[in-house]
Amino acid sequence: MSKPDKPKRRPLCPNFSSGPCAKRPGWSPDVLASALVGRSHRSPAGKERLQLAIDLTRSLLELPDDYRLAIVPGSDTGAFEMALWNMLGARGVDVLAWEAFGKRWAADIVDQLRLSDARVLDAEYGYLPDLAAVDFDRDVIFTWNGTASGVRVPNGDWIADDRRGLTFVDATSALFAQQIDWRKVDVATFSWQKVLGGEAAHGMLILSPRALERLHAHRPSWPIPKLFRLVEDGRVDEAIFSGVTINTPSLLCVEDYIDALRWGADVGGLTALQARADRNAAVMFDWIGRTSWIANLAAEADTRSNTSVCMRLSGIAGGVAAERRIGGRIASLLAEDGVAYDIGAYRTAPAGLRVWCGATIERDDLEALTPWLDWAHAKALAEQG
Repeated sequence: MSKPDKPKRRPLCPNFSSGPCAKRPGWSPDVLASALVGRSHRSPAGKERLQLAIDLTRSLLELPDDYRLAIVPGSDTGAFEMALWNMLGARGVDVLAWEAFGKRWAADIVDQLRLSDARVLDAEYGYLPDLAAVDFDRDVIFTWNGTASGVRVPNGDWIADDRRGLTFVDATSALFAQQIDWRKVDVATFSWQKVLGGEAAHGMLILSPRALERLHAHRPSWPIPKLFRLVEDGRVDEAIFSGVTINTPSLLCVEDYIDALRWGADVGGLTALQARADRNAAVMFDWIGRTSWIANLAAEADTRSNTSVCMRLSGIAGGVAAERRIGGRIASLLAEDGVAYDIGAYRTAPAGLRVWCGATIERDDLEALTPWLDWAHAKALAEQG
């Protein structure tokens, strides 16, 4: 097999990781010059910056006025587990799991909290569970966008308006890129490191009035670690919604997040960020459509993510082991050339690739990337013989 020629054009930014994600276009360390390093997050100035981050988030997400936001430790995982530990147990639970992260929440609920009335509605990678089977008299837990599978819920129409249970939504790779009907969501969490390209270790917890009612009325039967505790002495800790965070946040990371939020507003707000992700994903979808050796992992077009575009290899002789070897080699070749970093499939997903297309990615970089994907595939096959 002949040696393929390398493309001449390279992406200007080779960072296509699905988390932490690429910084916003034009970012430099200079944006952190005014960060309150060495200052207490409890100082008036520190609390002011934390409150500003909350306020800018509310504005950019176009949240309803009666929804509350808090900055919490542990990234999206910490925020979501905080919600589960504090609010579950009041009624039965339906958990939707169609990839790694939904399965993680199912394990929390079944193996750790050990709820006796928990149903797991699951599906293979590439598919959604049967949404019509969900019982909204129960609490419902799901990821809006599956980062590891590239499968998202198409919309919120399937969520009952008259539900008695709460909806708990891990929205970390969906927010700022996909349309979410907030009246369908009672609890949502995300991390700064995803669509806005912020730094990790900080999570955001969004609560509806119904979720706040649950916090006030329900006391779980299990002990809650201090780091997760939203209720003290029988009362909801209202201070966390005004920048008084549990544990110590990095004010350097806070400043970076504020910069990302302001950039999002400057480029046109939520609609513009969603449009950027849509245009980016379209580059990858068009390339997948005309490429015989790759396919979208998401089986149905209306469930395909516009942020974490996940792909499976097609037509590779030798079975799963050969597919994993070729997929890994494609990712390593492009990393070695400084063309694309961290684009291998998630470790539990089918063999393939995963390219982040969120709002901080430039479409020109994706257009430059696709010929390199073809080159790396051809070279990997040539090496295999």
